[in-house]
Amino acid sequence: MTNLFSSVIRVAAFGLVLAGNLAVVAPVLGQEPAPAAGAAPAAPTKVEHTLMDRFHEGGWVMYPITACSVALIWLTVDLWMRTGLAKMAPKAQVAQMQDLFRSGDYVGAYQFAKANNSSFSDVARVALSFVGDGEEAVENALFTELNKVNATITTRINYLSVIGVCTPMIGLTGTVTGMMSAFATLGTSGVGDPSKLSGAIGEVLIATASGLFIAVPAFMFFYFLRNRLQSSMTGLQDIVGALFRKMPYGHLKDAHVGEEEFYAAMPNWVNADANAQA
Repeated sequence: MTNLFSSVIRVAAFGLVLAGNLAVVAPVLGQEPAPAAGAAPAAPTKVEHTLMDRFHEGGWVMYPITACSVALIWLTVDLWMRTGLAKMAPKAQVAQMQDLFRSGDYVGAYQFAKANNSSFSDVARVALSFVGDGEEAVENALFTELNKVNATITTRINYLSVIGVCTPMIGLTGTVTGMMSAFATLGTSGVGDPSKLSGAIGEVLIATASGLFIAVPAFMFFYFLRNRLQSSMTGLQDIVGALFRKMPYGHLKDAHVGEEEFYAAMPNWVNADANAQA
């Protein structure tokens, strides 16, 4: 499954970059050599370029742009799965946890949450470890853990924004270096040899177009996945909140449901005073 997923990402990324180059870069037209005296001029012929020709014409900036396109595909697929409510709170886990809460088996609920890896289980596990400290402590634990889940996924989503900002800059860098090469060619060869100038112009156009082609979907996916995450976080909050509604905190006072070790103890001077009085 992992190999298949990696292969899909590689193929999609390669097609994304090269298809964008073909879509936004006009075909290069060339002309045949000048006809002999008295012969009719030949019609311009279309010069065919392969996908790799397009890639090489873009210059060195095509390599970081390709890397950004691979990252874009990988992040989009990964975040699409992570931000779905069905992934964050699997129905089977929610149903099992609800059954354990109905039976009052909070220790079993903690063990179940610890054994199952999901955002829902992590939030429920942390909240259960605070039930002995009262309702306020549980609510604070829920709020903190939900924020932690949201921050972790939001950080990954922000990388899409980074890609959207960086790829046009990389393309513009290729534009600048291509223009420098074009003006250098003009300085040495003049305007009488356009064939030497075409390579530099191609680098300018392809680098800029490729950077923009990656940046536009990166920003689109950034906003879409960010909104999808917020919707799923609202659903997750409702599901977890429903578990702890009407929790019998009075009967759970000072109960230690979780397995966390407590390090705080009575101050050493209290023990020393007690021994002195004895």
